[in-house]
Amino acid sequence: MHFPRIVGALMAAGFESHAVDFRRARATCFPPDGQNIEPPVAAPAGAVAPVFDTAGLQATLREAQVPVPGYSCRGFCEKAVAAGCAGYVVSVSGRRARHLGRTAEINVEPFPQ
Repeated sequence: MHFPRIVGALMAAGFESHAVDFRRARATCFPPDGQNIEPPVAAPAGAVAPVFDTAGLQATLREAQVPVPGYSCRGFCEKAVAAGCAGYVVSVSGRRARHLGRTAEINVEPFPQ
């Protein structure tokens, strides 16, 4: 699924947010009642790049929003990790995503309108 469909599915299921940690290959979805659900996640190949490439990450995010031909969630994860993204948090209610680098760099993306 591409990003807008994923967010739509999270909204329809009543989740407030979800978080992904690429270094641990973990995802957590949070409903508003304080519980959490950890769906299975495939570990990306290789380690998170040591340098946070904001431009590379933003290009990867644009591909997920359209999506480009051949887009896949796995491909997105591989490109994000190669761009130095160690993980991200999506706030469905806040309509933004925060992407984190290995040394706590942050890229904040508001959801497209």
